[in-house]
This record gives sequence, structure tokens and C-alpha cells, in this order.
Amino acid sequence: MSYLSLSNTSLVAIAISFAVICVTIVLLRILTQIKAKQALKEELAQHDNFAMGISFASEIMVVIATIAYIFDEISLSAAQSNPLKVLLLIVLLFAFIKIGHLIHRKWILHRFNEEAAILKQNVCAALVDSGMLIANCIIALGLYNWCHTQGYSSLLIATVSFFVLQGMFALDSKIREYRFAKANQGASLQSNFNLENTSIGIRYAGKSIGLALAGYAGLASASFISGKMVENLFTLVSHCGAMWVLLYILSYIIKYISLPNIDTSLEVDHQDNIGIACIEFAVFGAIGYLLISMFSI
Repeated sequence: MSYLSLSNTSLVAIAISFAVICVTIVLLRILTQIKAKQALKEELAQHDNFAMGISFASEIMVVIATIAYIFDEISLSAAQSNPLKVLLLIVLLFAFIKIGHLIHRKWILHRFNEEAAILKQNVCAALVDSGMLIANCIIALGLYNWCHTQGYSSLLIATVSFFVLQGMFALDSKIREYRFAKANQGASLQSNFNLENTSIGIRYAGKSIGLALAGYAGLASASFISGKMVENLFTLVSHCGAMWVLLYILSYIIKYISLPNIDTSLEVDHQDNIGIACIEFAVFGAIGYLLISMFSI
């Protein structure tokens, strides 16, 4: 990673990246207002829609983080010589993030309308939705870091890999739903999101982000072979699968040490214990980052 100095070149790079961020956020605000069917000011300031605020905050974070990551990876000279390539790369990354977000909304949690719930000020829905948005951002950046898409063959591999990772998210979510139902007399996790249990939303978001960080660690530890679809997919599945397992094993150990003799499922599912949920969020996020630090090439 290279760091910027306060030279004229660096200031130009900062100005360009900040301008791109501002334009993107303006477009994002307009899109959010269209979906809400009213001005964002009315929804946030007058109606005090905290859920909308959380959702919009995560979107702003994703925009800034994505563009900052790109401008950190690409030199200013390369951006100036081929600005179309940089623009295309940004568009592709946002497309991947949005597609992943839609997969989560329409397929993984198909029985729960997150968008409608957010408009109804459901904070739990906003946390679940924001967690997966950030998770998809991490995965998209991880794929770029892994393959540094050069040409159509690499883009195809990255695209297929992205959908494979969405399958991992779906499987992880189904396991969580199964465990929730088993611990709560067959109750549906997706139905419980409608009950506005904030702690469930915090825990779900934390596990989603932790899983994405583990996936990033898997990608960062794997080598990329240009033009080799099968080999790359096998490498991706084995590395990310191993990180997935490690994430849960290490998180379980940390939770057992930090929360002895506490039934976290009972506290979160039935008592809406936000403190316990925040601890779970912190543990999964920190372990995910630990895996990146330990296994990145």
C-alpha cells in the first residue's frame, strides 16, 4: 500500500476521487428519494426514520470505501492516461455490489421485504440490509484484489466467483435460519425481522460482515491463475470455505471466553439484548479482520 504525500500530484488525486465521491452520493441521494417517494430531508428529519438513516449511512460508506479503494490501487498517471478504464472499473464494482444486494433481498431473504420494512421505520430491517450491503462491498473489493480484472477472461472468472460466494452467503443464512428455528420452536428468522428486534438485526449484520471479511481473507490468501476457470474456482471454494469454518470456530471460542454461562440465543432472540448482540457483532467482525491479517499473501 502506498501513502499519499502533500504534493501537487497527491492533491490532484484527492480532488478527483472526492469529486467522484460527491457526484456518486448526489446520485445516490436522488435514487433514495425516488424510492422513498419523498424528499430525504422529510424522511430523516421530519419523520425521524432512523431505519432510513442507517440504510443511507451504509450506502454512503460503501460509496466512499469503494472509490477510496480504487484510487489507492490505481496510480494517478494510469487514471489520467485511461480514465475510461477507471470509470468502467468503478461502475463494475458498484454493479457487483448492487447485484449482490439484490440477491440478498430477492433470494436469500425472499420472505422478508427489507425495503418496505425500512420505509416503515424498522431498524432491524435496516441493520440486516446494511450489513449485507457492506458485506457485498467487501466481497467485491476482495475479488478485485484477487484477480485485478484484466480482460474479459478475468472478468468472467470474477463474475462466476462472485455468484459462487453469493451461494456461500445463502448457505450461511440458511444455516442461521435453521439454528434460529431449532432454538425457537420452529419460529422463522425472516418473520422475526418484522418484529423489530434490534438485537437480531445487529447480530445478523455482524455475522454477514464477518463472513465477508473471512471471504476476503480467503481471496487474499489464494493465488489467481489467469484464464483458468476451474482451477480458480476450486482455489476460491477451498480457501474461502476454510476461512468460513475458521470464522465460526474462532468466534465461538472468543464468545465462550468472553460470555461464559450466558445463553446468547435467549438473550438476543427473546430479550432483545442489544449489548450481547453488539458483542457478537464485534467478535465476528474482529475475527474476520484477524483472518485477513493472518492469511493475506
